[in-house]
Amino acid sequence: MGNNTFVGDILILEGLNVTSQSFIPAFILLLLIYIFILVSNIGLVVLIFRSKSLQQPMYLLVCNMSINDVFGATIIIPHVLRDLLISDSERYIHYIDCAVQAFCVHLHASASHTVLMIMAFIRLSRCRSVIFNLFCDNASLFQLSCESVLINNIYGLGYTVVLLGSSLGSVTITYLRIAMVCLSSKNKALNSKALQTCATHLVVYVILVVSGFLIVILHRFPLLAEHRKVASVLGHVVLPALNAVIYGLQNKEVRQMIKTFKVNE
Repeated sequence: MGNNTFVGDILILEGLNVTSQSFIPAFILLLLIYIFILVSNIGLVVLIFRSKSLQQPMYLLVCNMSINDVFGATIIIPHVLRDLLISDSERYIHYIDCAVQAFCVHLHASASHTVLMIMAFIRLSRCRSVIFNLFCDNASLFQLSCESVLINNIYGLGYTVVLLGSSLGSVTITYLRIAMVCLSSKNKALNSKALQTCATHLVVYVILVVSGFLIVILHRFPLLAEHRKVASVLGHVVLPALNAVIYGLQNKEVRQMIKTFKVNE
């Protein structure tokens, strides 16, 4: 594999390091596990949907988790099974496919954490009936409980720190490297284009991070409930609108398609 040179958007995958004698047992074992995941989880979803007695919040969350588990397994296992059957030199993936797979992996992990947190909320006893927010979220559900939610707060804060910390770290490192490339490059047109693209992305990212931090911090101060509502609107209303404008209208091809559509009308 070392003699092969891939250019463009082709990436090489290492795959599982198994011997020629053990790859067949490994393939069969992994295939059986994947079949079990599909059959057990899909069967559970069908059972819940067909039984009216099971159509309760807890079982609907179990259903959600089963669908998410099938999704997560399907992202990874078929790809690994394929790589077990081909030679090292053929284990490649297009960059865009790799990015989509990475997105799906993180989506699956985030959904799993969210479902588990909501399951914990359902088991808490409730002695309040007012949601002090514009919509239901984790913090609002915490405030309904008459029990101690210390463990839930610790878990939620830990998850938030890991999520936002990894996000901030990766974005900071990426933009530092972009800045270094721009500083060392003498191509003004390329630098200008990179600056324009990065600036709009950073504006959206900063709004996302700030609104996220504000929501996490402000829900611990009941007297600042109105400020928290504003932060929630900023994160869940303003950002989707900005994304459509910034990433849609800024794109030359999208603008051209809009103009073509208007002309055809």
